[in-house]
Amino acid sequence: MATDKNGFEIPEQMRDFAEKSVDQARKAFDDFMTVTQKAVANVEGSTSAVQSGTADINRKAFGYAEEHVDAAFRFAQQMVRAKDMEEMMKLQQEYLRRQMEQLGEQARDIGDAATRTAQDAARAAKD
Repeated sequence: MATDKNGFEIPEQMRDFAEKSVDQARKAFDDFMTVTQKAVANVEGSTSAVQSGTADINRKAFGYAEEHVDAAFRFAQQMVRAKDMEEMMKLQQEYLRRQMEQLGEQARDIGDAATRTAQDAARAAKD
């Protein structure tokens, strides 16, 4: 047994108990830090996947917007050159049909990209 200056003796069992308690607390803290580091890494991976996917979607949307503006200018030029009201109606009908087809394709494309982004983020969060 250990004795301090005043003659107080600390029982060996008490020392063992205190030492085990410190070891257990240290292990619990180490485990906590390991889990926390993994969680942070998962969030970072998920964030990276989302940022990459979002950038891809933004590029697509910007490209589609440019296509629509270009199509609108082409349509305007065709309308100015139209010879009569019948030709104008035909041009407008054709323009609207093409735009609706493109919008449907683009919406599917952006939807697919958003789905991939969500799946990538979910995979990154699991790893």
